Amino acid sequence: MKEVFNTPGKIIVTCNRRLSPYLEEEIRELGFTPKRVFNTGVELQATANDCIRLNLHLRTASQVLYEIASFRAKDAHELYNALSKIAWEELIPFDGYFSVTSNVHNETITTPLFANVKVKDAIVDRIKDKKGVRPNSGPDLSKAVIHLHWIDEKAEIFLDTSGETLAKHGYRKIPGKAPMLEALASATILATKWDGRSPFVNPMCGSGTLAIEAALMAQKRMPGLQRMNYSFMHFVGYDDEVFFEQRRQLKDITDKANIPPIIASDISAEAVDISKANARTAGVEHLIQFEVCDFAETTVPQDAGIIMFNPEYGERLGQHSRLEATYSRIGDFMKQHCKGYRGYVFTGNPDLAKRIGLKASRRFEFFNGKLDCRLLQYELYEGTKEV
Repeated sequence: MKEVFNTPGKIIVTCNRRLSPYLEEEIRELGFTPKRVFNTGVELQATANDCIRLNLHLRTASQVLYEIASFRAKDAHELYNALSKIAWEELIPFDGYFSVTSNVHNETITTPLFANVKVKDAIVDRIKDKKGVRPNSGPDLSKAVIHLHWIDEKAEIFLDTSGETLAKHGYRKIPGKAPMLEALASATILATKWDGRSPFVNPMCGSGTLAIEAALMAQKRMPGLQRMNYSFMHFVGYDDEVFFEQRRQLKDITDKANIPPIIASDISAEAVDISKANARTAGVEHLIQFEVCDFAETTVPQDAGIIMFNPEYGERLGQHSRLEATYSRIGDFMKQHCKGYRGYVFTGNPDLAKRIGLKASRRFEFFNGKLDCRLLQYELYEGTKEV
């Protein structure tokens, strides 16, 4: 078995659907050259030590997967035989713990759980044969994680160097109502091309995710500073000095000066309290001006910047007529009070979006969970130019 931490191999960095353009942008900024970009991820060549850097830096990713083998497997028997030939004793501590995840589409497999058990059995049997001890396994993702990607007859086996998903950034202890996933919030801000130096205004802030992600970006504070456990720490060959050196570098690039105005408001005092608590956990509460008010009373600094709304989408019955008026007021507010800004509305309801009454200059496609959504961009011109 190759020494994975220093040997370049195939890496797949996964993300939620439609986030890959923003993930690619992040990966390129780290100096890597993607080999392939697809709807739910980016492929590149790198070492498992490079995976440490990717895990600590990426805002829009879900998992960082390092391939250790690929082979043909018609059924579970062939899968087991191929996996039994891998030197698992050189990857997983014999007294350790591991879990198995999978993405399986094979006509002989009716449930991915069956494939997971076959992977687990092959690993445990191999290590017991070589070391005389059986490692523990189960569903917990806090230790070593092995991922199987098996489509038709092509199987790939990866070290999942992340474990728990990277899409959650570790600060949102109180989710609030209908929260936006942190990775999605990051991607929507990246889509705006916000410079991190001009004002960022987030009326109707809910649990505060957009404002918090904006504050983290303005500080150049990476998600890895929120987290001290990853799957890569539980594989043979891991050197904790590499991890701590990466953390030191993250601290060095953090910029605590020159933070622009970041304003988050909500009509609900409870929502603002939740936002403050989450911001406190993220270490950015002091960077955000929180306001309890109707969105139309939100402070909008004179310097041009970004204003972003994530209003309700009206999925529940009886909400639609009330929300029509809200969306109309959002359009009026941006037109009358946000001149010189770029306005953004994130919504999963195209009918309500029409009520904004402004012509969108761009439409960015996203999913929020399974819901097809759009981030609508509005140029809110100064002076007499038609909006």
